[in-house]
Amino acid sequence: MADHSHSLARAPSRDHLDWPFFDPEHRDLAGRLDAFIAQGGLGAIDHGDADGACKALVRRLGDVGFLRHCVPAAYGGAAEVIDSRALCVMRETLAYADGLADFAFAMQGLGTGAISLSGSDAIKDHVLPRIAKGELISGFALTEPEAGSDVAAMATTAERDGDDYVLNGEKIFISNGGIADVYTVFARTGEAPGTRGISAFVVFADTPGLVVAERIETIAPHPLARIWFENCRVPAAHLLGTPGEGFKIAMRTLDIFRPSVAAAALGFARRALDEAVAHATSRKMFGATLGDLPTAQSTLGDMATAIDAASLLTIRTAWRRDVQKLPITREAAMAKMTATENAQWVIDQALQLFGGRGVRVGEITERLYREIRALRIYEGATEVQKLIIGRELMKAARA
Repeated sequence: MADHSHSLARAPSRDHLDWPFFDPEHRDLAGRLDAFIAQGGLGAIDHGDADGACKALVRRLGDVGFLRHCVPAAYGGAAEVIDSRALCVMRETLAYADGLADFAFAMQGLGTGAISLSGSDAIKDHVLPRIAKGELISGFALTEPEAGSDVAAMATTAERDGDDYVLNGEKIFISNGGIADVYTVFARTGEAPGTRGISAFVVFADTPGLVVAERIETIAPHPLARIWFENCRVPAAHLLGTPGEGFKIAMRTLDIFRPSVAAAALGFARRALDEAVAHATSRKMFGATLGDLPTAQSTLGDMATAIDAASLLTIRTAWRRDVQKLPITREAAMAKMTATENAQWVIDQALQLFGGRGVRVGEITERLYREIRALRIYEGATEVQKLIIGRELMKAARA
C-alpha cells in the first residue's frame, strides 16, 4: 500500500536553523528540500515494497542534485569535503517526511564514505560521480553474526593471492543488501591481532562469490540482508587505504555520519511533537481540548525541551567537525546517544497523547514508533556510545 504520509499538512519548524552553528547555505538547502518535498518530489512511497521505494528515491534525489552532498566536490559533490551540517539538515528534513527517504539518502553517503576518505583516484572516479547522480546504490558491510558492537571479533577473511584478495565469510544486517551495486566491505587481513588486522575493500555486487544469502525483515521495513563471501576475488586495487587500516577507516566514516543519525532521530521526534501539538489542539476532552489540560501541556513541554537539548548536541558536533576541524569522537557519541534516546521517549509520549488512535497501523505515530527503534542500535548502540564517551574522557585525563 502506498504511504502518502510524507505529504505534509504543515512545514516543519525551522527556528533552530537561526542558531549560529549554521551558515546561509544550510538555510537555503533546507528551504530547497522543504519545497521539493512539499511539491511531491519524493513521490508516493510504497512501504510494502522497500526495495522498489528506495531505488526510486535514490533516482529522484540524484536527479535533482541532493545526493551531491554525499560525495566531495572533486567527484561531483556539493562541497570540497563532505559537510556534516548539510548531512544533518538533509537527514532531519527527510526523516521528518518519511523514514525510507532518509534511509535512501543516508546510505549513499555511509556506503561510500570510506571511498571518499581512502579510495584510489581510479576507484573514486569510477564510483563517486555515479553515487552523486543516483546511478549506483551503495552498501556498508561491517557487521557480522558474532561481531556487531565488538568489531575486533570480525571473522570474515581476505587473503592476498597475487593481484587479488580472496574474501570468505559472512556479513549480516547489511543495509541496502540485495539492492546495492557496490559495497564497502571490511575483512580480516591479519597484519595484527584485533582491530589492527582489519582492511577495507570496494566490492561490486556482481563480483562472483558475493552471495545475498537472506533478506531480513524488520519492524520498520528497509532493504536489509545477510551476505556470504565464498572465494570472492577482489582486485588488490580495490583495497581502501593500506592493509590493516580498515578499522580506522570505518571509525572515521562513522564519525562523519554519526551526527547525521542523531539528526534523523530529531526529524522523527520533531514530526512526533508537531503531530502531538496538532492533535492536542483539536481533540475535544472534558469540555475543552486535550491541549488545555495541564498534564498534556507538561508533557509537550518536556518533549520540546528534550528535542532542543539533543539538537544542540547534534549541531555542536557537526559544527566542531566542519568549522573547527577538530576530532568529534566523543561529541558524536554524545549526540547520537542523546538524540536517539530522547527521540524514542518523545515519540512514545506522542503516541500516548494520541491514545488508542496512536497504535493503529497507518497512523504517523505508529510508523514513527517503529522507525525510531533501530536508531538506538545501528552505527553504535547506546551502550557503546557510553563506553566511547567514557574512554575518551579517560584518554584526555591521562594526556
